[in-house]
Amino acid sequence: MRPSNRDHILDAAVRVIQREGVTAVTFDSVAAEAELTRGGIMYHFPSREDLLAAIHQHLADRWEASLLADAGRPAEQLTADERLAAYVRVSAQSATRAELQLMLEAATRPEWAAPWSSVLERWAPVPPDAGGADASMDRLVTRLAADGLWMFEALAYRAMPEAQRRAVTEHLVRAVGAPDRD
Repeated sequence: MRPSNRDHILDAAVRVIQREGVTAVTFDSVAAEAELTRGGIMYHFPSREDLLAAIHQHLADRWEASLLADAGRPAEQLTADERLAAYVRVSAQSATRAELQLMLEAATRPEWAAPWSSVLERWAPVPPDAGGADASMDRLVTRLAADGLWMFEALAYRAMPEAQRRAVTEHLVRAVGAPDRD
C-alpha cells in the first residue's frame, strides 16, 4: 500500500529535523524535502503549528507501533515487567536526534507532550511507590537507564557497538525479571 501524502510530508519533516533541527521546519524546507509544493504541504497542515503537532503525533504513533511489535500484544494485555522490557528493547534501537529534539520541544508545550506522555504512561509509567518496594525501585532504575541509553544513542558522536548495546539492553531486561531474547 502506498503511504499517504500526509505521512510522506511528516516523514520529510522528520528528515529536516534530523539534519537541521526543529527551527529548520518551514513549509518551504519540508516541501523541498518531500518534493511537493508549498501549497501541497499547506493543504494538509494550514499552519506551522499544525505541522509540528502532527509530527509529534506521527512519531509517538510510530514509537507505539514499535513497542507493540516488540511485545507482540497491546500494553493492556501485558504485565508491567513485559511492558517495561519492550520499552527497554525499543529504546535501545530507535534513538534519533529528531526524536530527542522534538521531545525537548514538547516539554514546553502540553499539546505537543500529550502524544509522548500517552505512550509513556501505557508502556513505562513511573511506579507510584518507587522508593518503597524493591520491585518498584528496580522498574524505576531500569526505566531511567533505558532513557539514558536512548539519550546516549541520540547524542553520541559514534554509535555504540551492536554487541554492547544488545548486552546492556538484555541486562536491563533481566533486571525487571523479563526473559532474554536470543
